[in-house]
Amino acid sequence: MSPIFALALACFGVSLSEGFLMANLFRSAARQPEIIGQLRSLMILGIAFIEGTFFVTLAMAFILK
Repeated sequence: MSPIFALALACFGVSLSEGFLMANLFRSAARQPEIIGQLRSLMILGIAFIEGTFFVTLAMAFILK
């Protein structure tokens, strides 16, 4: 598998998981608007972990190139 293909798969996975995260965040905020502050901090933490996975894949693509 080429590093570029691995990077493309990582981008696809990151985009899907961030979309699911945001969709569920909006659903939760619509149900319980009083906890939006807690949801926002959890969302930022979740996106950080998701993006971290992408950046590790990006680094590995450059190393394996």
